[in-house]
Amino acid sequence: MFGIREIDSHQLEQVLKAGAQLIDVRTDAEHAQAKIEGSTHIPLHLLPLKLQDLRASQPIVFYCRSGARSAQACAWLMSQGIENVYNLAGGIMGWARDGKALAA
Repeated sequence: MFGIREIDSHQLEQVLKAGAQLIDVRTDAEHAQAKIEGSTHIPLHLLPLKLQDLRASQPIVFYCRSGARSAQACAWLMSQGIENVYNLAGGIMGWARDGKALAA
């Protein structure tokens, strides 16, 4: 998506060490199957209600299954004036493809 900054799984590990927030915007059912350790679950449709729970002063990385819904989350936050947002390229599928661990 135009204007959406993406990071890959290797970059994600680095920004998480630096204190970035990782937000899973998938459905409850998807989240129950597997997740990336350290992520916070906020389904995409609830994001407007949970905006106050995000720390806008720190980078925020969104992920979903493939990267499409998380790109929508990034675009919406940017429309709210929060610019320090990133989309995990390839979503959790890309993370797993790169051999990164998933939590149950």
